[in-house]
Amino acid sequence: VAGRKHLDESVLGTGIPFLGHGQHARFLKELHQISQRVAGVRRFGAASLDLAYVAAGRMDGFWERDLKPWDMAAGLLMIQEAGGKVTDMDGGEDMLTKGSICTANLELHPLMLDKLKAAG
Repeated sequence: VAGRKHLDESVLGTGIPFLGHGQHARFLKELHQISQRVAGVRRFGAASLDLAYVAAGRMDGFWERDLKPWDMAAGLLMIQEAGGKVTDMDGGEDMLTKGSICTANLELHPLMLDKLKAAG
């Protein structure tokens, strides 16, 4: 995983809810909380690719809701093996059941999670 320690120098990835799925208002609140504090936010369109990029250190972190287990399973294992932190959006270890994920290195993860929780 990447070694950055401050949100303001980090590039994060996320997924944007599409028409008829997801919680658009909640996502916009989360994006607002994060985008003001980071160097950039990217959307590539495939959570599995985003998670692989976090594991490879190409992206500093990632968050998304309303995912299926197959979107996350391989990626969360890669990130854990690369030394990163992976939780659900509540900070727990129930990503595959809850369908939400927040991941980064050990320094950035709690900072991201705090901002995402502040979004309500």
